Amino acid sequence: MRVLQVSAELFPLLKTGGLADIAGALPLALMAAGQDVRVLLPGFPAIAAGVRDAVAVKEFAAPWGEPARLRLGRIVTPGARDIPAYVIDAPALYDRPGNPYEDLARKPYGDNHRRFALLGWAAAQIAQGLDSDWQPDIVHAHDWHAALAPAYLAFAPPGGRPRVGSVFTVHNLAYQGLFAPRHFPELGLPPAAFGVDGLEYYGQVSFMKGGLCFADRITTVSPTYAREIQTPEQGCGLDGLLRSRSHVLKGILNAVDDQVWNPATDALIPYRYDLRRLGGKAQCKAALQEELGLAPQADAPLFVVVSRLTEQKGLHLVLGGLDALLAQGGQLALLGSGDAPLETAFRQRAAAAPESVSVTLGYSEDLAHRLFGAGDVTLVPSLFEPCGLTQMYGLKYGSLPLVHRVGGLADTVVDATLEDMASGEATGFAFDDFDPAGYARALRRAFALYRRPADWRAVRANAMRRPADWGTAAARYLDVYAEALA
Repeated sequence: MRVLQVSAELFPLLKTGGLADIAGALPLALMAAGQDVRVLLPGFPAIAAGVRDAVAVKEFAAPWGEPARLRLGRIVTPGARDIPAYVIDAPALYDRPGNPYEDLARKPYGDNHRRFALLGWAAAQIAQGLDSDWQPDIVHAHDWHAALAPAYLAFAPPGGRPRVGSVFTVHNLAYQGLFAPRHFPELGLPPAAFGVDGLEYYGQVSFMKGGLCFADRITTVSPTYAREIQTPEQGCGLDGLLRSRSHVLKGILNAVDDQVWNPATDALIPYRYDLRRLGGKAQCKAALQEELGLAPQADAPLFVVVSRLTEQKGLHLVLGGLDALLAQGGQLALLGSGDAPLETAFRQRAAAAPESVSVTLGYSEDLAHRLFGAGDVTLVPSLFEPCGLTQMYGLKYGSLPLVHRVGGLADTVVDATLEDMASGEATGFAFDDFDPAGYARALRRAFALYRRPADWRAVRANAMRRPADWGTAAARYLDVYAEALA
């Protein structure tokens, strides 16, 4: 099957969150299953620089007339096959400082509607023969940035070619790609596309809604989140639409790329380890304590956070529970950035207790690996979490996740209750009520288990053994592709 994966970012070239990890791992898993896969990416500087041997395929025009060029090259991935990659060469739209979505002042670019409409438009053009040497059977669009691809395909004029199926994956329904209605005429879609059963969302243009309305099949990144987004509480105003399309909606749990996230082979941690040789984990912890200026205490449980600093991620619970964490003898190491008040508050706590609290603002892939390698507990108390990869990295590295039981967190972490410890299913700590009391009880459970070394080792072994392979996920996506084609 020929599959075109469409996304705004892809690890290892460009990453702002978990979308990039998935966009980089899924093509490799599909290729390993014998599929013919290519990816389509916007020509952001990091992507344009990272795609090797790119050659021009064809020039084309955006719906509003702006010229662009399609290039084809390859992405080199460590320990795996190269990924064939199309890049949209449109410097006026993509060659900018800042991250892919915001300028240096952290404000969304005023022409984001054009920048990401072009991504969906190019996908549809490829499906209609823009590259005369290769046309996909399936276009798989990821999140709102690529969500117009199914809409463009749905309204494409018949051309005598075989039908191309479309799949749209929701990574986070809260980010919808909303734009003023005056921009709709620029998108090149017919007036019928802007309506209740189309892109119109309370008077605005919603790219996300376009994907949800017009894709042949919809997936999201965990089974629990697929159910949650059909409720008013987590449907972000789209729950009615999602309930009406529930027959084409499936939750497929994300996985972990073993070539990148594996403590037995990870070159980014100072000491490798696995279940049979766990001494390296203790050495990783000692090395990180020294690196971050934390007290060199082997018996102090080390809690780690790798996250955007937002209330959605539950970081106010971590901040409010920090006194209790420190009073019970714990340490905290945080890596992330986000809301200024949270950044300031965590920075102040680190300054007040530098031997117990370390805060690194920003993002470092290398430091993220070292945190998971050293950590005893990974904190992921999110208000909602479509899937979450952080807790899955924690499981893989034996840094037991402490999570709010929602979305993919509920699907991947089993609370360390007596019965689940006895059955060998317990892998971490989970709480149901998103409030300080619920978080505090989970924190106390973590400390109680840590003081019982034999039980801690058993739960850690359960966590590290938990399967999270992309081969299983890829097989489920192939089933969805077949349904979309049918």
